[in-house]
Amino acid sequence: MASDSVLAIRPLAFPWETPDPFLFCAYHLDAYPKGNRRLGPAASLAGRDIGMDFAGLDGWRMYHGDVVPGFPRHPHRGFETVTIARKGYIDHSDSLGAAARFGQGDVQWVTAGRGIVHAEMFPLLNQDAPNPAELFQIWLNLPAASKFVAPHFTMHWSHSVPTVTARDPAGRETSITLIAGSLGEAKAPPPPPQSWAARPDTDVAIWTLKMGPEARWTLPPARPGSNRWVYVFQGGPLHIGERQVPGNSLAVLHAGAAAELRNGGAGSELLLLQGKPIGEPVVQHGPFVMNSRQEILDAFHDYQRDEFGGWPWPSDGPVHPPASGRHARYPDGRVEKAD
Repeated sequence: MASDSVLAIRPLAFPWETPDPFLFCAYHLDAYPKGNRRLGPAASLAGRDIGMDFAGLDGWRMYHGDVVPGFPRHPHRGFETVTIARKGYIDHSDSLGAAARFGQGDVQWVTAGRGIVHAEMFPLLNQDAPNPAELFQIWLNLPAASKFVAPHFTMHWSHSVPTVTARDPAGRETSITLIAGSLGEAKAPPPPPQSWAARPDTDVAIWTLKMGPEARWTLPPARPGSNRWVYVFQGGPLHIGERQVPGNSLAVLHAGAAAELRNGGAGSELLLLQGKPIGEPVVQHGPFVMNSRQEILDAFHDYQRDEFGGWPWPSDGPVHPPASGRHARYPDGRVEKAD
């Protein structure tokens, strides 16, 4: 029965709790003001803990940036980052020599593998109006056999990310955007080749759902043994079977059962994370996720030795010229233009 599909309901806290094979999920929502000529905020930074500004003063954060908001160069090893840029822009630069500007629904997928260094800056391109930013960053673990694969960088532009629109008998809509996984005949773009999500039996799905007021939609069953969590991050409440899930909450679902979703009286947005658990030890220290303490120590040693191949950019937080447009430059020199 649909009422049996909910195993637990918990409030959201930052960062969001996630199930194996996921490690981390951060939802960033920032009401950035107009930008200045340096692509930072045209506003005073007084009162902010620059370099560690997470307080949300005036509805926005500089994070680790000092001129442009964002996350200057930092390393990763042993997992993948999936970044969904729903509003605003992100300027990416990495130790492979890859670079990108993406936003407006684009998705970036990076396999850190044996080690990568990257920067993620949020340029405020509009000098005449506010620059709202909204994004998810999700960390997907790698199994021990893939912890030391070669790093890989790819972009999925918004036009290649499918959205399925379902209508209930009353015509109310639910839109499901597929970042990973499939729904019916619709399939998300392929993940990187060494990803846990690239394996045919791992049942990995990353979806965002937008439900209209009072809309109904039945989430089909996943493979038995998968973990499946739904996050109500905007709107709510949401009913799953007979259980009510408040806004700003997560629901742990029984993956093998269909789940009837019934939205409340206003529009709601949800994130679904699903996948077969890796089931291996997880030892994490900051940006490194391995299977043992010794592997963490090795990661620090390797990074201190050569910074995972070095940093080819002139600053720790590079941003691209204002008129660059949405684009990607891959390590082999290939360039993609999305605008």
